[in-house]
Amino acid sequence: MIFKRRFFGWKVVWAAFMIAVFGAGAGFYGPSVFLPALHATRGWPVSVISAAITTHFLLSAIIVIYLPEIHRRISLATMTKAGVTSCGLGIVTWATAQEAWQLFPAALLTGAGWATTSSAAINAMIARWFDRGRPRALSLALNGASLGGVIFPPLWVVLISQVGFASAALVVALTMSAVVWPLATRFLRTVPADLGMTADGDPLVGGAAVPAAPKLTRGDLLQEGRFLTISAAFALGLFAQIGLIAHLIARLTPEFGPRGAAASVSLCTVCAIIGRTALGWFLGEENRRFAAAVNFLVQAIGVLLLAVGSGIFELVLGCIFFGLAGGNHLTLPPLIAQEEFDAGDVATVVALVVAINQAVMALGPVTFGMLHDATNDYLLPFSMAAAAQVVAALILLAGRKGRRLAAAN
Repeated sequence: MIFKRRFFGWKVVWAAFMIAVFGAGAGFYGPSVFLPALHATRGWPVSVISAAITTHFLLSAIIVIYLPEIHRRISLATMTKAGVTSCGLGIVTWATAQEAWQLFPAALLTGAGWATTSSAAINAMIARWFDRGRPRALSLALNGASLGGVIFPPLWVVLISQVGFASAALVVALTMSAVVWPLATRFLRTVPADLGMTADGDPLVGGAAVPAAPKLTRGDLLQEGRFLTISAAFALGLFAQIGLIAHLIARLTPEFGPRGAAASVSLCTVCAIIGRTALGWFLGEENRRFAAAVNFLVQAIGVLLLAVGSGIFELVLGCIFFGLAGGNHLTLPPLIAQEEFDAGDVATVVALVVAINQAVMALGPVTFGMLHDATNDYLLPFSMAAAAQVVAALILLAGRKGRRLAAAN
């Protein structure tokens, strides 16, 4: 049933895909372009710009914590449109800032926008339409975030060089609202019960389906070994990943030039699409932790190549390994949560994991920036990122015992 062409859930997936394209292009990959552009044109220190990027992700994390409650009170469609508007205003503010302190109000606007289009929000769009088919549906929707990484870094660079930062930001902001607003209105207002069905397109029997009630509070989750190992591993891994992404263009520009460096980021995200698509098709209902641990180790290889590589071959290979694993860091936490927790608790688990991830990974850009400024090189922060990925894999594997004990109880 879930693969019938007329199943409305697949239309929701494609709408979520497009929302993820713009959300990631502006809210996730945008700051990695803003950093070198502002450093070059304004002369502000890398560490100060990185601190603004950290503010962007910290505010997003705070909002994501409460996304399940927000979505129960305010519709997905309304919140998505409000978030896109906030993000658009924010990137224009980033681009027109004349004093360094103005980056921080801009970061509040873009952070609020990113929260409503991040992986937790995309999961909320998909989860009510898919249960059995969630790995494929979620992987496809989140591939939009990777496509945003393919399109937007070089697009930002070209637009900034051709029309200036302010005009580039205005074009992106207006285009984003023009695309996302109609999609949210058309596809995010409908739920399966409105069409007489449940998740995966199964027929609705016995009246409207009642959503499963949560059993665990956030306090309960913070005492759950299953939750803590998922959260700790992905927070650590994403701390390394976002720190590296925020500085990747700056790291590669000396070897590849500005456009070549942006193209390398696009290569990473093309590989992320390949890796995430493969995960969606081949990931089963068991051993999702093991798959995630392998994913972290693959990325660690890529990060190490980016840290120590000096030639084009090593750096390109590093981008490939880094990208193949990168997209799955967003896809795997909801799928592990689906496997290990009751249906009513999954939304709370995912939102809290994503929020903690964002709070921790928000420290990545500023930490990498401070280490760069201290050493005038990216070897130390990138080597630290590779080590963090290995530790994240070990944490996930250690949590498999706790998962088995919880299942037995």
